[in-house]
Amino acid sequence: VTGRLTPDACHIELSDQGTIEHGEIPTYQLNAHEPTVLASQMLTLTVLCARPMLFALVGIDNRQDSSPSADTFGLGVNIHAPDQALGAVTLSYRATLGDLQPMQVLASRDNGETWRPQANAHPHAYMGFAPAGARQPDFISQLFTQLWVDTAIHPARYLTLDQEVPLDGSIVLDLRYL
Repeated sequence: VTGRLTPDACHIELSDQGTIEHGEIPTYQLNAHEPTVLASQMLTLTVLCARPMLFALVGIDNRQDSSPSADTFGLGVNIHAPDQALGAVTLSYRATLGDLQPMQVLASRDNGETWRPQANAHPHAYMGFAPAGARQPDFISQLFTQLWVDTAIHPARYLTLDQEVPLDGSIVLDLRYL
């Protein structure tokens, strides 16, 4: 007798392979004394589960050392001056549907012990989804949401920009079962 017992699971997908491309940004367009906010970009995020599951999404910052605060994701460092962080990335969830019903976004900063309504995703925060008015995430088999990505570059006067500098933010969305 052979076979395998497999646990139920969820699969996560992001449009555009999860890539945000800002293209070439001429340095003369950067603000010298305040952050330059780039155009917001949106990815479609889909979570499909084998059956209704209780889960949260957690943003892991692969450029944490370049983040200006605990509430933002880092944009990497200047490859020509590694002591210069380039800026910040913020994420937010909008227009969320769970099993084709409108859902509110909940956040937990204590690994899912307590939850509060919040659409902005901070590094390491658990982001859950529930019907309006609920105080904790609900079981969902299909989640569809917009993931808005906002990028800001530090003031140009703090950056050495005499050569081309690649933006290098890297965020992993980790699906965690609750």
